[in-house]
Amino acid sequence: MDRIILGRIGEIALKGLNRSTFEHRLATNMHKAISDLGEAQIHWSQSRYFVEPASDDFDFETAVERLSGVFGLVSISPAWVMDTEAELFFAKAVEAAKERAAKGAKTFKVETKRGLKSFPMNSPQISDEAGGRILEACPHLRVDVKHPDFTVYIEVRERSYVYTEIIDAPGGMPTGSNGKACLLLSGGIDSPVAGYMIGKRGVAICAAHFYSYPYTSERAKEKVIELARIVSRFTGPMKVMVVPFTDVQLAIMQNCREELSTILLRRSMMRISERIARRNNCSALITGESVGQVASQTVQAIYCTDNAVANMPVYRPLIGMDKMETVEIARRIGTFDTSILPYEDCCTVFTPKHPKTRPHLQEVLDEEARYEYEKLEEIALENIEVINV
Repeated sequence: MDRIILGRIGEIALKGLNRSTFEHRLATNMHKAISDLGEAQIHWSQSRYFVEPASDDFDFETAVERLSGVFGLVSISPAWVMDTEAELFFAKAVEAAKERAAKGAKTFKVETKRGLKSFPMNSPQISDEAGGRILEACPHLRVDVKHPDFTVYIEVRERSYVYTEIIDAPGGMPTGSNGKACLLLSGGIDSPVAGYMIGKRGVAICAAHFYSYPYTSERAKEKVIELARIVSRFTGPMKVMVVPFTDVQLAIMQNCREELSTILLRRSMMRISERIARRNNCSALITGESVGQVASQTVQAIYCTDNAVANMPVYRPLIGMDKMETVEIARRIGTFDTSILPYEDCCTVFTPKHPKTRPHLQEVLDEEARYEYEKLEEIALENIEVINV
């Protein structure tokens, strides 16, 4: 009997005439996720994806781990596949139960889906027969249909499948099915989560990181690149544009009112990011802002920040979330421990003691005219470092 990975979709199944477009995109993304693990074939039928190893050296366990992070899949199961013969799948059900019992399980149940309606036994009959054989082979096990230690799943189709694990996957839409956007990626907790959440809606991502050496260290940049690597496990390969931002930041500090420096800093980032986005065929910007979380994220401050963007939408998936909600997602996707490493980014150096929380746009524009932002931003754009993760 061969091993196989079953993948299940969620909202893709609700699509209409364009559903096949999303299905093809998901299959392509799954191929990319496991392309270096050996040969495998992927096909889909009845809201199921089937990943079948096609070489003896296929790294099955790593494939399971990677596919569990692919957007568009809601769950996966490592399974055994066999011809649709009752004796074959009953024997495998018993074997699977023995393996779980050997690991300490005490209770079980059997669930059957019969997709092949011509098969002579119906689903309850198959479950009853399999359960009886398991109890006979494993007398120390007992049936618990409400809270079992494990479940033996049997799917009867043109071929049959037996498995005992359903591993959660992130769901959402396949990466690349809804355009591309540029993420303003700092070293904090919020922006990686924002990138993950927009990526989950099928948006491909590149990233812009603003680096103020020597006020921020090389380790701070390495931290951001690691965050991009973690997010890319879900979104696919990502291009990170590291923007040398020191001269812009110093010009603001030296020429403008301190209480408006954070807003001016954000406006410059948005202008540069918009140009980066257009160079990389992006249709939107992504930030990790949440209303009221810090001084630069009041409604008035966000209004002044967005005024710097010429003609591009800014997505803020965290806008109505509190910090604990964001932290919970960061822990789940694996970015939290890296985000809290004590290496400052450019947003945390030269922070004003008393930032203005309700700035007026005209006063911001007046201060902005005090330094040659266009020239400095052009130089920054010319000296971007591109890192592929």
